Parts: sequence; structure tokens; C-alpha cells
Amino acid sequence: MLLAAASGAAELDLMVERRAAGLPLEHIVGWAEFDGLRIEVDGGVFVPRRRTEFLVGHAVELARPGAVCVDLCCGSGAAGAVLLERVRGAEVHASDIEPAAVRCARRNVEPRGGRVYEGDLFAPLPPELRGRVEILVANVPYVPTEEIGLLPPEARDHEPHVTLDGGPDGLDVLRRVAAEAPEWLAPGGHLLVETSERQAELAAGAVRKVSGDLLVPEVITSEEWWATVVVATRR
Repeated sequence: MLLAAASGAAELDLMVERRAAGLPLEHIVGWAEFDGLRIEVDGGVFVPRRRTEFLVGHAVELARPGAVCVDLCCGSGAAGAVLLERVRGAEVHASDIEPAAVRCARRNVEPRGGRVYEGDLFAPLPPELRGRVEILVANVPYVPTEEIGLLPPEARDHEPHVTLDGGPDGLDVLRRVAAEAPEWLAPGGHLLVETSERQAELAAGAVRKVSGDLLVPEVITSEEWWATVVVATRR
């Protein structure tokens, strides 16, 4: 990838030095492959993980043609871009609190027909989406605060901690999303969030509790992708 991206020997040397210093490969070349798409990824922006393809693939399976979809904590906008590419006529809105991520997501999502907003979770979304969202993808941070230091240096040193830190038990942002999701989801709509295998049952319980049982969670896993996802359906 470095050989293909470098314009010459001098640039290649610089790229190799940056990679050896721990900079994520995707930040060096400026893009990541995600579900067959080339997603632009700027420095300082969360790099979409390949395991998240499991979450997004399931979202695509659940979405009907023309579905109203929201990508919260969108980062580079990888999930929103895939929904636009794979779901015929999808209406996709994405948001992130990080200005750098929003700038990046706009380049990945808006040329495909979606919209990207800057702000905290649901706050910047158009109010007319309330009660209409059929697919709500929220790749929330879920690493417990005290475990941030155990992450690979590519993540802990080069990605914003707000994209990684899920609070004391890793579920703080998930709780906030699940508490407000019933207001935005259409009846029968789905919230999909990634979590770890050891957190899965706690995450499902948190979704039930904070949503007032308006969301019915199910845990799905993939050994192939080493991924765990909570899918919560609006009653």
C-alpha cells in the first residue's frame, strides 16, 4: 500500500518512517478499505475497523429500499457510505461531535447523496426525522476508560479518545443513545451498536433499562469478523 501511494522514493521513505513511528497505515495513505469501498480517512480521525463490516452488513440486510437511515458517531462516514451504496434509494443522515471527522465524513457521504451534521449524537439531526428512522447505526465508543492505555498505539496515540472512551464500564454513550433512540425510531425500526463479547449482555440489559423496554435487544456475533453487535428493535 505504501509503494502504491508514494509518488517517489523520498515520499516512500517518509511514509515508512511514519508507519514505523506507529501512525496508522490508513492515516498515512489517506484511506481505508471498508466493505469494498475506499473511504477517505484524515489524520486524527477514527479508522473504520474491518469487524464493523459485520454491523453494517446486518444493517443493510434489515433495510428496505428507500429506508431512512442514521449513522451516529459516524467518524469517517464509512457506515453511511455503505448504506448509500448498498440500499437502493436510502435516505442517510450522519453526525459526529468531532469537527475533523465531520469534514472527512462529508467527503465520503455527501457525494453519494447523504447529509452529515456536526454535533452531539442526535442533537444536530433534522427534527423531522423523529419517529421516521428505520435503521439507526451507532458505532459508539465502548472501551472502558481504564483500558484505553491497553489499546494498540495506533489507536491510543493517534485517534481521538472521545471516539474510544466509553466511560467506566464502556457503556456510557450506548446508554445515552438507547435512551433517546425510541423518539427517533419508527415502530419496528432497528438500533445497531457494536460492543465487545464480554460486554454484550450488560449492553443488552442497559438498552432495555434506559429505553423503558421500548427497545427489544438481541445479541448477534460473528466468529469470522470477531464482532459482537446488539440489535435493538423498537416496539
